[in-house]
Amino acid sequence: MSTELRRLRNYIDGEFRDAADGRTTEVVNPATGEAYATAPLSGQADVDAAMAAAAAAFPAWRDSTPAERQKALLKIADAFEERAEELIAAEVENTGKPTGLTRDEEIPPMVDQIRFFAGAARMLEGRSAGEYMDGLTSIIRREPVGVCAQVAPWNYPMMMAVWKFAPAIAAGNTVVLKPSDTTPASTVLIADIIGSILPKGVFNVLCGDRETGRQMVEHPTPAMASITGSVRAGISVAESASKDVKRVHLELGGKAPVVVFEDADIATAVEGIAGAGYFNAGQDCTAATRVLVHESIHDEFVAALAKAAAETKTGLPDDEDVAFGPLNNPNQLKQVSGFIDRLPAHAKVEAGGHRVGEKGYFYAATVVSGLNQDDEIIQNEVFGPVITVQSFTDEDQVVEWANGVEYALASSVWTKDHGRAMRMSKKLDFGCVWINTHIPLVAEMPHGGFKKSGYGKDLSAYGFEDYTRIKHVMTSLDS
Repeated sequence: MSTELRRLRNYIDGEFRDAADGRTTEVVNPATGEAYATAPLSGQADVDAAMAAAAAAFPAWRDSTPAERQKALLKIADAFEERAEELIAAEVENTGKPTGLTRDEEIPPMVDQIRFFAGAARMLEGRSAGEYMDGLTSIIRREPVGVCAQVAPWNYPMMMAVWKFAPAIAAGNTVVLKPSDTTPASTVLIADIIGSILPKGVFNVLCGDRETGRQMVEHPTPAMASITGSVRAGISVAESASKDVKRVHLELGGKAPVVVFEDADIATAVEGIAGAGYFNAGQDCTAATRVLVHESIHDEFVAALAKAAAETKTGLPDDEDVAFGPLNNPNQLKQVSGFIDRLPAHAKVEAGGHRVGEKGYFYAATVVSGLNQDDEIIQNEVFGPVITVQSFTDEDQVVEWANGVEYALASSVWTKDHGRAMRMSKKLDFGCVWINTHIPLVAEMPHGGFKKSGYGKDLSAYGFEDYTRIKHVMTSLDS
């Protein structure tokens, strides 16, 4: 007996629609491995319609006052709180995440971030007007860039949708947002929640695959393309956007070094690193995945971390003692398993290293030691619940190893020596350096990396300004 699948739809110009040609894809719950919905597989006609709607809505939204945009975003934040349980249910079905953690760790920051950008809408600043040439006054205007094509990832589909639309809309832009093809449900629900608050065409949602995203980025209408995703996807977006010189905002992969010095409190460090490494099944570009620990405490640290991993449980969303859920899809399970299967002979699996169960895409919390700097698992992003450990001898060596990857998003240092912590924060080539903690984010502070981790900032006033352009106006005092 087959179960009828729920039907998700695009949201274009204030109404829900199927794909113009009727194509759909199945959406699978990663906790069960079973399809629960269908979503449109949007094509060029759908992209054209969404871009036309966003372009038509832009002039009026651009000309709305900051106070009006703030009011709308505050209403959206309130609506998210009121319908939080619906959002949680959609996200859990999307991702298989633990229900309690989704309620506690995602809804509050999402609401806070929307309210932050509501405030930011009224706080745009520029240099003061002045006379830099006799008889002429110069003024700086900050303006919205226009229509924004945005692509969100599957690891935090609900929260990353907020990171995309909130600053863009606060700045006076209009949006066409595409969720990942594996996790569209919560974004479609967001469209339903905010559709009655924003004017039609300001916020549009297109479901689809990689080709849909390419068509969005290559479309002549958007002035800006923003993506959170893999380095491969980011490079593709940058190449496509370059054809008509679109502005690009990229938040890509990570391989965060976690540097543990000999004076660190081992128990505190292990607790913090395990929490930050296994949260969301390690499917986080800032995850504490690559530990470099001083040789004098290496063995004690590895033993403690392996014990913590063995005690970290994965399982179904409603299991109360579960720390993380499944990997997002079978390809991701294959990728994580492949890294472990291909480990060199000198590596040692201290904990985990295997799939959990036969249903869904669960993988055990894993610790791997004995690794060298040029090993595949050190250099490449695993994006799973796998923490690697290397042993270092001195500060110069650990800086070289920490920086010796293509990614540069996040890092952390664990030490009681304030001077050392400050030296490391200067030397580490990463967009964020945490000291004696790892992974906390706040709306007021920027999130973004260097090198192949991309460019542009999410969150903060810096992230808000990324969705604006600067115009110089000069007027004659004699006219």
